Amino acid sequence: MPTGKVKFYDAEKGFGFISGDDGEDVFVHANALPPGVTALKSGARVDFGIVEGRRGAQALSVKVLDPTPSVAANRRERDRKPAEDMVVIVEDVIKLLDNVSTSLRRGKYPERQMAHKVAQVLRGVADDLEA
Repeated sequence: MPTGKVKFYDAEKGFGFISGDDGEDVFVHANALPPGVTALKSGARVDFGIVEGRRGAQALSVKVLDPTPSVAANRRERDRKPAEDMVVIVEDVIKLLDNVSTSLRRGKYPERQMAHKVAQVLRGVADDLEA
């Protein structure tokens, strides 16, 4: 089976091109991706079969060999807060949500500005936990 690198892939459109090790560009459709894979990252090494379509060579049975490393994932791991710091943050979020809950029990939503700040805090904590 030939190998190559993903030249580009548009997940929204469901297709892209692989640059084969022989220098030939091969069309790849979402149907050729392995189960569970919805997109290919540019630069990822792949193994694939080739079939001649109406418009030229088309990749078949694509297998990802070497996914490209994610710069964002590496940065997140490096910037991850220590667990001891996260304990304090999570406890503060619980207190904040308890105040929001009390207000809601009384039939009143928090003011829009307060609700916006609570949402920002929750998004930030979620990002820290996922890092």
